[in-house]
Order: sequence, then structure tokens, then C-alpha cells
Amino acid sequence: MSNSKSRFLRDMEARGFIHQCSDMEALDEAASSGIITAYIGFDCTAPSLHVGNLLGIMMLRRLQLAGHRPIVLIGGGTTKVGDPSGKDETRKLLDDAQIGKNIESIKKVFSHFLDFDDSPTGAIMVNNAEWLNSLNYIDFLRDYGRHFTLNRMLGFDSVKLRLEREQPLTFLEFNYMIFQAYDYLELNRRHGCTLQMGGSDQWGNIINGIELGRRVDGKQLFALTTALLTTSSGAKMGKSVSGAVWLNDDMLSPYDYWQFWRNTEDTDVGRFLRLFTELPLDEIARLENSEGAGINEAKKILATEATAMAHGRAAAQKAARTAAETFEAGTASAGLPTVEISGTDLKAGLGVLNAFCIAGLAASNGEVRRLIKGGGAKVNDKALNDPHVVLSHEDVSPEGVIKLSIGKKRHVLLKPVLD
Repeated sequence: MSNSKSRFLRDMEARGFIHQCSDMEALDEAASSGIITAYIGFDCTAPSLHVGNLLGIMMLRRLQLAGHRPIVLIGGGTTKVGDPSGKDETRKLLDDAQIGKNIESIKKVFSHFLDFDDSPTGAIMVNNAEWLNSLNYIDFLRDYGRHFTLNRMLGFDSVKLRLEREQPLTFLEFNYMIFQAYDYLELNRRHGCTLQMGGSDQWGNIINGIELGRRVDGKQLFALTTALLTTSSGAKMGKSVSGAVWLNDDMLSPYDYWQFWRNTEDTDVGRFLRLFTELPLDEIARLENSEGAGINEAKKILATEATAMAHGRAAAQKAARTAAETFEAGTASAGLPTVEISGTDLKAGLGVLNAFCIAGLAASNGEVRRLIKGGGAKVNDKALNDPHVVLSHEDVSPEGVIKLSIGKKRHVLLKPVLD
């Protein structure tokens, strides 16, 4: 049982979020005596965040539900630098136009998880390009760089691991931790932010920000991190067999998102229910202790609740129905992911190798051949054993689609349209 006075820390401890805290007692006192403001930063290296970012988003959500104010810091400035934490290679540099497009696309996700309003606990979104883009580099180094020693910077895991692996670490990336510390200082000055949260790989960067706030402005700031999330088998969260598990529905359908959670390992069900849903803890305890068919029902509940959080209750229920129709009734449900193809191309003949690639079920013709050889590819629920098969209008079902499948759980409908 948690000894914390604040609802926020009691909840975070009970659900398994907390890994490290810079001063738990003082943070608990602050959170129990008034509204605190906390932030997490999200760089915009792609048009969507992915499941690997979801733990941070849920931390902000739980903060707001406990009566505090979350800040979403969009890294319009730091994306130009690249965070070396956990990376073996230098991140590809993006231009301003691409960063701007990514920001606009990423923004849509947060409205599903946070309430942005003018209330004392209303979430706000801030772009660190507001202050980083206009920095005078020499003045910045003189005023703030003197608070960071190379001795200490070289001791951080994000730097040590890269150097130990004999991978290049650019001076640009080396500056990232200073910019992140400065972000914390600016957010404290502008918005009264006193807590930075993030994954445990960010601990050193966050502590830098705490130190900078103390040295420059004499402020007491806090750090709270969660353990980096992996599955029980050691796989990194955010990836699936077919690639990244994106949060934007235009990059991954709600159905595929539902399927990702449905495929959770048995031993992870309880942990993921606590972290990624808002079901009561006693209900979660009952579900995670299920066996046999019961644990499969628990996975479906996890999938539906997690999908409802990201895409809305209607989309989650539709995904659940689609899965039931597809797997339990064996039908080609209209709720499956659908890819439009040219009716003219189909009339001329569409090779199955190309078809599976167009559907996004494979990355190359060679991969499709391997799937066919292994008996894992199907067309309209019939096993495919010849890589030279050509699809035509004769393969189109009465519903107007061709169903392509990999195994039992990955399905896409090809829908021919008039050119």
C-alpha cells in the first residue's frame, strides 16, 4: 500500500508507472497541497507517435485525472538536433517543412487523451522552437553552457553507450542534453512547470534540467521516470511483426491497433491493463488471474479499452466486432483494413506477389514467396501455394473485395475501383 498523500503518486505507484523520482517526499507534498504542472517532451521525427510513446502520454493523462496540469512539449527545435538516448546511429536530419508537417499530424493524437481547455488543470501544448530557434549561440553557451561539465556529460548512459559501441556521436547530438535542460528552465519560467516526466533513459537529461533550474533561478524542480517498457519476452514496445504500431489512424487502422493489443503475451495482460486502461484495479486483478479462455477474454478487453482510448469507443467496438466476425464466424468482414486498387490493373491481371505488397502484408516479393512456401498466405481464405498466380475480377467476392491473409490474424481487403 502506498504511503503517498497525493492522489497522483498513489495512483502512479499502484499502476506501476514509477521507476525513479528525484525527491519523492517533496514531490508528494507539492502534489498534495496544490496543483502542480508537469511536462513530457515529444520530438516529431515522423508524422505519428507510436505505442512506444504511449506510456508518456498515459503519465500525462493520469496527472490530469489526479487534478494537475499537463504540458505537451513538442520538440520543433530539438527535432533538428536529435536525441542520442538509446540510439546507435545519428538521427536523419529533417528540414523545417517536414518538421512542421509532422507536428500538425502528431497534434491530433493528444486530444484523445488530454483535455485542452482554459481551466487550471487544462492541458497546454508548447513548441520548444519558440525559444530554441531564436537563441544566440554564443550568449547561450556563456549563460548556460558553463553549468555543464564535460566530465559529467561523458558519464551519461546516452553518451557512454554510443562511445562504447564505437559509433559516432556528433557535437550536434552532444548538445541535446543542454537544450533539454534549457527547455525545463523555460517551461518553469513561462508556465510554472516543476516536474518533468519521461522514460528512464531520460533520467540524466532531466537531472541536468533540475540542476540548471537550481543554479540559475534557485528553483526546486522534480524528476519522475518510468521504466522503459518491454514485453515479458524482452521485445521492445512500439514494434510489431509488420513495423511500428502508430497512434494515428491514417498510418495504422484501429483494427490493426486492436489486433496489436489482442496479441499481448499472457504474462503481460495485467501489467498492460494497469498502464494503458482506466479499468478499476480490482477488476484488473480478476482479469489477470484468468486462465485458458478467460485470459483470451482479458486480452480482448485490453484491446478494446486501449483502442477506445486512442481512437474512440465506436472504433474500438467496430474493431472488436470485425475480429469476431473474421476469426469466429470466418467471414470477410467489411471492417477489415481496405486498400483500393485500380480496376483496370486487375482486369489486366495482378500478380499475387505484387498484390500482397500493395496490401502492406509484405515488404518485398521475396518475403511473399517465403510466406507462400511456408503455407502462411491465403487468398479469399484459401491457401496459396503458387507464387505465379494472377488475380483477376473472377477473384472478387460478391461484397466487391479480394481478401488477402497472412496467418490467422493479418487480413487486408483489396477493393477494385473504377479508374
